[in-house]
Amino acid sequence: MELHKFHVLLAMVFVLFLVPVVHGWGLDGHYSVCKIAQSRLTKAAAKAVEELLPHSANGDLASVCIWADRVKFRYHWSSPLHYIDTPDKLCTYQYSRSHGFKPWKQPLAEMQGDCKDEDGVADRCVAGAINNYTNQLLTYNKGSDQASTYNLTEALLFLSHFIGDIHQPLHVGFTSDRGGNTIDVHWYRRKAVLHHVWDTNIIETAEERYDDSNVDELVDALQKNITTGWADQVDSWESCSGNKTACPDIYASEGIKAACDWAYKGVTEDSTLEDDYFLTRYPIVQWRLAQGGVRLAATLNRIFE
Repeated sequence: MELHKFHVLLAMVFVLFLVPVVHGWGLDGHYSVCKIAQSRLTKAAAKAVEELLPHSANGDLASVCIWADRVKFRYHWSSPLHYIDTPDKLCTYQYSRSHGFKPWKQPLAEMQGDCKDEDGVADRCVAGAINNYTNQLLTYNKGSDQASTYNLTEALLFLSHFIGDIHQPLHVGFTSDRGGNTIDVHWYRRKAVLHHVWDTNIIETAEERYDDSNVDELVDALQKNITTGWADQVDSWESCSGNKTACPDIYASEGIKAACDWAYKGVTEDSTLEDDYFLTRYPIVQWRLAQGGVRLAATLNRIFE
């Protein structure tokens, strides 16, 4: 376990010198998800998380919640694990689409479902990654021999990041535009792509207007809403059907619906997105960040119970 922590520490130090810092759901969004989650852990889960975190984190999960983005250049295989591409315009997600498949009407690739990479390899998407790293972390309390099969520090960092990713609506977007990455827009006067607007620009604009550019004020506002305005929703956010430990298919289905209803809606190539878009979409960003934090905590609590 200590050796695993040492390797993770080296990787983190290395990438901090090579990769520029980015903001939004690339940093502040993930920070917010993990900060909310750590505040909601049970004693058992909090103890396990503290034991698995690299020493450089000083016990703070949020400080390393961005790690999975930082190591994509090193772990090239991990890039497809951050998102899901769904069929254009259907506005639905299915891990597998074999049920009701019509081979005389549909390409064979559609039978595989939405959780696959660009080469068609099944299970290589953010939902599959959440299932995988959840299963790895479940070995934590099953004896040193089984647990030593995996790098549980990395499993914790990947899982924490991916539960954040799956709650960003355009991480479950359309295949043809790569989740909004090929849709050029203007965010007020700045050029951007739609995906970056949701990853970064909406949160940055909100922090500048409402939070004195302070991410901790964003987290405090989300925490307050979780205990007040959204309090009656929290139990349903935490629940997982069929006694599962993690429920990424639920989160992904919500994601593509939010992408269609809010992210893509009213946007075309070269659209200029200003206050009308920001003021109606920021509440969705807040809601998804809060859900991500609550659900990450619930998942870790079930893993380490």
